[in-house]
Amino acid sequence: MGGRWAATVTGLCTVLGLAAVGTPAVASGPAVDVIVRTASPDALARAEAFVRRSGGTVERELSVISGFAARVPSGAVPELERTPGVAEVTADGTVRMKGKKWIDDGGVNASVGSVKKAAGGKKANTAALTGAGIGVALIDSGVAPVPGLMQAGKVVNGPDLSFESQTPGLVNVDSYGHGTHMAGIIAGNDPASGFEGLAPGAKLISLKVAAADGAADVSQVIAAIDWVVTHRNDPGLNIRVLNLSFGADSTQSAVLDPLSYAVEAAWRKGIVVVVAVGNDGPTSTRVTMPAANPYVIAVGAADANGTEIRTDDTVASFSTRGSVARHADLVATGRSIVSLRVPGSYIDTEYPAARVSETTFRGSGTSQATAVVSGSVALLLQQRPGLTPDQVKKLLVASADPLAGADPIAAGAGQLDIAEAATLTAPLNARQTFLPATGLGTLEGSRGSSYVVDSVTGRALTGERDIFGAPWRPLVWTALARDGRAWTGGTWNGNVWSGSAYNGTSWASVTWNTATWTSLNWAGRRWTGTDWTGRAWTGRAWTGRAWTAGTWLGRAWTGRAWT
Repeated sequence: MGGRWAATVTGLCTVLGLAAVGTPAVASGPAVDVIVRTASPDALARAEAFVRRSGGTVERELSVISGFAARVPSGAVPELERTPGVAEVTADGTVRMKGKKWIDDGGVNASVGSVKKAAGGKKANTAALTGAGIGVALIDSGVAPVPGLMQAGKVVNGPDLSFESQTPGLVNVDSYGHGTHMAGIIAGNDPASGFEGLAPGAKLISLKVAAADGAADVSQVIAAIDWVVTHRNDPGLNIRVLNLSFGADSTQSAVLDPLSYAVEAAWRKGIVVVVAVGNDGPTSTRVTMPAANPYVIAVGAADANGTEIRTDDTVASFSTRGSVARHADLVATGRSIVSLRVPGSYIDTEYPAARVSETTFRGSGTSQATAVVSGSVALLLQQRPGLTPDQVKKLLVASADPLAGADPIAAGAGQLDIAEAATLTAPLNARQTFLPATGLGTLEGSRGSSYVVDSVTGRALTGERDIFGAPWRPLVWTALARDGRAWTGGTWNGNVWSGSAYNGTSWASVTWNTATWTSLNWAGRRWTGTDWTGRAWTGRAWTGRAWTAGTWLGRAWTGRAWT
């Protein structure tokens, strides 16, 4: 049996036990939802035929992983795993949505072009700006080579830190679809269709931490941020912007939280960090982490209500309100944004009604609003490369258009106005003086309610250890992260996470075969090339809270609305 790990949150997903039992023509046991990945078209056909013979149903194709989602009797699962050509069978927890579902409820499609126009990105003083020469790092689910992102040099793949990095054919592939959607908003450029992002001339540096329905621990995200800081000045990258369209419900203060410290370290190294506040709506008084860090640019979502004029705009109903102490610094359009589609990806197959064309897809959330702001920052930095992160933030806040009648906490300073920001003189006194983060809090607190869980034993990755089981040493890590030295070649926190060689478009991948667990929370198994076969992190990945009710649709990647 291959990989055995999946992401879940207690009480929201059921761990699937795969006991070896016989399989009659119609298998017994309660129906369970699974994702099946196969090695070939013939194997795909055999597996689907077996599911139907066993009394199950094939729910949808997942072509990007040569697989499908199905509902099968639990007694049929062991035999399905043994079907020739089946690479993996994983419990699928995402098809049963839990909790309140903020969806894209019939909003008028908003093209990126219309969003840019309404925000002043096509006025006389901004029309010539494209973001050329500026690198925007995107920590997400990867970026697919789809029209709009295929120009030579447009996308540079940093190390794939997701669990799919151990699956041949899935390295750096956006099998979920979220990262590509954000990438299109930020910097897409497809002359054939006319699609353009906010900064079509910018370069994207993609760090994949999320798989198709796959799990990600906070240690992976922190490692990705540290990599961006370490490599920000590599030849040809010039990373000046970091887009984080996700958040965690951390239980500790921004001063202590390690994720907060990581983004603040990036900020202090000259990288403008743009973060989504979350999609928990107007009653939520706590923005997600790391938007809670007061230095970074925290972005809420505006609803354009189907027009390009701003007099009828409102704060989107899903945008997290926050509190007087910490809320969105400003808002940008985030409802029904049409951006690039990854055919066959998880969200593409799960939400077919969101398809706008063969190449585009729509989604709503503070994720999308964050990408709008990141692209806009690239324009400002092209115009004035010498701007510091503090100056950029002050320009955006000072130039924002107040939302008439809006809750002043939820709306922050108002809506993004690129043209006005480009006109203002760079403030000389733009230096934030908040209490600095120490990063001496816990990984456990930073995880909040989202965990990586062993699907066999049900044991979660808890406590002060990263995904390799290496102990978390905050006093050591904070000093390295502060100085931009957390990565040495392909090594982070004492283990090899990726290769250190770069071929001009991507960093090399490596097999994770260094970690063994013997603690109470782990079963002592090694993570090897055979263990990480995609099954480990595709079946339940962003599920339960993680990518439905609480995280994908509420906190962690702040998408909230794929319909």
